[in-house]
Amino acid sequence: MNVFLGLGIAGIVLLIVSLIFDGVLEGLLGDALGGLLNGFFDGLLSLPVIAGFLSMLGFGGAIVLGTTAVGTTAAAVVGTVAGIGAGWLTWKFSKALMREQTAATPRGEDLVGTSGSVVTPIPSDGYGEVLLRLAGQTVKYSAKSAAPVARGTEIWVEGTLSSTSVTVRPVER
Repeated sequence: MNVFLGLGIAGIVLLIVSLIFDGVLEGLLGDALGGLLNGFFDGLLSLPVIAGFLSMLGFGGAIVLGTTAVGTTAAAVVGTVAGIGAGWLTWKFSKALMREQTAATPRGEDLVGTSGSVVTPIPSDGYGEVLLRLAGQTVKYSAKSAAPVARGTEIWVEGTLSSTSVTVRPVER
């Protein structure tokens, strides 16, 4: 009985560790052995799936052993079946959660071709600031231009320099 309870508790501890350090093991061990472990912790062998299997194996076996007189082998078989079921459900549930995505996340490249206005004047050799609309939200970006641009001027985004800066030109009408 103690072995089964130990397995169940080990599964819960593993689940807590996997929730706290999500991605850390993949980052530390993913490139180990020449990249052999890369992707090892995804899918059926992910830590939550292993934790679910281990917990149900331990607690299922302990329940069967404590409530019936079938013996250790039968309790281990029942615990293993319950563990496989819990692991499979955890895998399916995590896949369903990962599949639940909304529209594509907007990126800086999506700004190219949009218009906005200058809020901090752009000097000829430095950065100013512009307000742009990205995915329905107004965001402020650092901006560079080939020529100086005054505050309040309507601008057009020509390109992205980084995740927080763009190149712009004044809109000509």
